[in-house]
Amino acid sequence: MKELNELNFPDDVKYTREHEWAKIEEGNVFVGITDYAQDQLGDIVFVEMPAEGDSFEEGEEFGTLESVKAVSEIYLPVSGEILAINEALEDEPEMVNKDPYEAWIVKVKPADVSEFDNLMDKTAYLKLVESEFDSEPDSEPDSEFE
Repeated sequence: MKELNELNFPDDVKYTREHEWAKIEEGNVFVGITDYAQDQLGDIVFVEMPAEGDSFEEGEEFGTLESVKAVSEIYLPVSGEILAINEALEDEPEMVNKDPYEAWIVKVKPADVSEFDNLMDKTAYLKLVESEFDSEPDSEPDSEFE
């Protein structure tokens, strides 16, 4: 696993406590998992995604990631309708490990765009990750991703 200073935390996305990222582009929200999350999970071998047209509430589970270590749920940071899934992940789930901020999982039409404002900025998310980093034993993965 990477050291904290080796992880990437872009300024142009927002973050959740469950380690998803969200980015608004042209009124739609792209969602993926953070560099920290993919690092904790290890090699991702399968991404379960919803169907286009499905709707979810903020914080609701919309899919799972299966890695060589574990299966982890992924949660939608904003309420809305799934406009698109990243079909490339069906054949190449390891893209999430290579570049988690380019390998978005779903594109969402938000029901209430103001929910985006409730997400953490880079500074707040970094504090969350630092607290998790400090609390975990050196050789043990974060319990959320076991």
